[in-house]
Amino acid sequence: MKILNFGSLNIDHVYRVERFGHPGETLPCDQYLRGPGGKGLNQSIALAHAGMSVSHAGAVGADGEWLIHYLQDCQVDTAQIYQSPEATGHAIIQVSEAGENSILIHGGANRAIPATHVRQVMESFGAEDVLLLQNEINDVPRIMDAAADRGMKIVFNPAPFTPAVVDEYPLERIDLFLINEIEGRQLTGRDAPADILDTMCERYGEAATVLTLGGSGAMYRGPRGRCAVEAEPVEVRDSTAAGDTFTGYFLAEILRDSTPLNALIRANKAASICVTRPGAAASIPRANELPG
Repeated sequence: MKILNFGSLNIDHVYRVERFGHPGETLPCDQYLRGPGGKGLNQSIALAHAGMSVSHAGAVGADGEWLIHYLQDCQVDTAQIYQSPEATGHAIIQVSEAGENSILIHGGANRAIPATHVRQVMESFGAEDVLLLQNEINDVPRIMDAAADRGMKIVFNPAPFTPAVVDEYPLERIDLFLINEIEGRQLTGRDAPADILDTMCERYGEAATVLTLGGSGAMYRGPRGRCAVEAEPVEVRDSTAAGDTFTGYFLAEILRDSTPLNALIRANKAASICVTRPGAAASIPRANELPG
């Protein structure tokens, strides 16, 4: 079994502020950091830190070649990354004193991956391999269809959510959804966590769904039952990449054939460490840092 993460690579520009500004307001920045990010890159690093072998496919411009070296240093296979004529994608991230974040993304090379590169990448993977996808690159439906046609298992984190996810994506081909409360409401039109999970189950049959609830923990519903965990009690410094950390560690445990409950517990512990640290990729813990 091989894991392919076809996802974004971003240069993150992080600004620490006392609070988020109002329209028309100018605020001072307490600290500025530049680092690697993107949901795709973060989730590949989380998988690697969790002890899995993962190949990352995506695109960077000449200004983002250092992101490839960063992934390599984290033991991620980068052979499937396309060198784009476009500038590398980037994110503008505000982090408040409460540890909350507000993120603006410019797609850049992430949104200009050629169809020829998609075909080339998919030729290297087949039945029983696993595809992990987010929603920060172009041609996601094409990639889903190509993976399903090749017999791959598909894991989807539909962030950032857009109307096209429901209107255009072949969601019936997904094996595992990883969503937060906002994405759950957007996918189902329901508000209560239990209702979101029930509706996902009704609409997508044999697919499993993990619903993350921030400070309220996380829940699972799928063919292997139903379970939930509470959040770890920690002081939140920066929630950036917490969801990506959770995704990588949960998927790693499931692929090791852990129970969904044990996977939730392990992923929850990893995310709880992540939020105590600043930054995105740099905040993702390694497996030996997790208690137990």
